[in-house]
Amino acid sequence: MAHTENLMETDGNRSSLALDLEEEYPMNNKRRGLALIFNQKQFCKKLELPERSGTESDGRNLVKRLKDLGFDVKSYDSYEQAQVEELINKAAKADHSDADCFLLVFLSHGEDEHVYTRDGKISVKDIVSKFKGTECKSLVGKPKIFIWQACRGDQHDDPVTACDAVDSRPMTNEVVVDAAAVHTLPAGADFIMCYSVAEGYYSHRETMKGSWYIQDLCELLGEYGKSLEFTHLLSLVNRKVAQRGVEKSRGHIGKSEDQIGKKQVPCFSSMLTKKLYFRPKKY
Repeated sequence: MAHTENLMETDGNRSSLALDLEEEYPMNNKRRGLALIFNQKQFCKKLELPERSGTESDGRNLVKRLKDLGFDVKSYDSYEQAQVEELINKAAKADHSDADCFLLVFLSHGEDEHVYTRDGKISVKDIVSKFKGTECKSLVGKPKIFIWQACRGDQHDDPVTACDAVDSRPMTNEVVVDAAAVHTLPAGADFIMCYSVAEGYYSHRETMKGSWYIQDLCELLGEYGKSLEFTHLLSLVNRKVAQRGVEKSRGHIGKSEDQIGKKQVPCFSSMLTKKLYFRPKKY
């Protein structure tokens, strides 16, 4: 029997509102939904941004995991601003009536409240706003998931204990950071914003294996994506990433040796109103 909690409204003439604490988003539509991945590795010289080595591994991992969860995955590598905007506008105007949800991933550098395309930058607020209920009615009441792999500041997170386990990454798999900042912003009901790092901090990426956040997110999606509630899974991702530390580093910011031992913890901002599961569909 589902648990319920009665919340009495201030107006005594109104009846109480019963909330089902176990209520889930319906996932019985024909399609799981569209998943867009914008994977920015290379940038025009005028932007003076370093190539994001390792991001191709992130892209491959995400495509595999999201397809396993039933998403219709579309991946775009190092697209220019006009192309990115066209694809996002097309997705926002599409009919999602037969879909459970929508997902968008952006892997790039960031600045202020923008993420970089190959030749420019696009506002995170503008991206998200196109999928609000007033703009995309076929997604009203459905989960809208946004995943941002980018730095959100210029600080490194310091270790607070000396008992972190040391793994055996190849010495050529160096750690770098994604430049600049992407800030948290409100999105509206049924949105969840998933960030590779807390606001104000650098986001780490390995030049061979990809970013810490996407590596661990994909690993846990592969293991628990079909059985665990999504925000619970994201909390496990936070824990897993937080256990990492920089061992060998090179970077465009400061002295590379200053990054040794530095830490990272992701975060998410949820405006979801029900529990979110990606259980296998029954066809």
